[in-house]
Amino acid sequence: MGGELRYEIGQNAYIKLVLHALNHKTSAVNGILIGRLVNDEIVEITDAVPLSHSQIGLLPTLEIALIQIEEHFGEKGASVVGYYHANERFDDFELGNIAKNIGDHICRYFPQAALLLIVLILLELFVLMVRSFSLSQLDNRKLEALQKGKDKNPVVQLYTRDTSKSWKQAGSDGSSRLAIKEPLANVVLLDYISSKKWQDIVDFDDHLDDISK
Repeated sequence: MGGELRYEIGQNAYIKLVLHALNHKTSAVNGILIGRLVNDEIVEITDAVPLSHSQIGLLPTLEIALIQIEEHFGEKGASVVGYYHANERFDDFELGNIAKNIGDHICRYFPQAALLLIVLILLELFVLMVRSFSLSQLDNRKLEALQKGKDKNPVVQLYTRDTSKSWKQAGSDGSSRLAIKEPLANVVLLDYISSKKWQDIVDFDDHLDDISK
């Protein structure tokens, strides 16, 4: 492999994990990232499976979920490639021990696993943007602004495990190892937020509370 491994997240996975965090704004949330390793160069994240907003960190529950997820997506040629996490507090930017421990567990199956921390303050900026204007009111100038610069960046931070098996934030040196596959994903996210699509997100906890979901 030439150079560092890169990570690419698809629009579907990206929007799903962000909406999961929005659906439980006063709780920590987590979930599993699905995808594949391509040519030992890129980890493609194609889907996200929302897990919990109350039973965070229970490894037996996680193990059962991982088995079910692997069985389901393995038939489609995909597998577990990482984990996502949002802290409970808005001002908490740290990658906690629970997230690290779950990441370590997933690394047993996929050593190149990605750990994505949802940055709630960036997410709040998106919500404020939605309140300032709806997509139906966007003119060409506003659309161009959304498609440029930081508006194309994900509202998540990528962590990977180094040779000492410690989790480090990737790109903290200014490099970019995580990208959204579709350039307009954040524009679609704004539309989903404005229409409150987060209400459609169901995680494992929701299913346990109501098996009809």
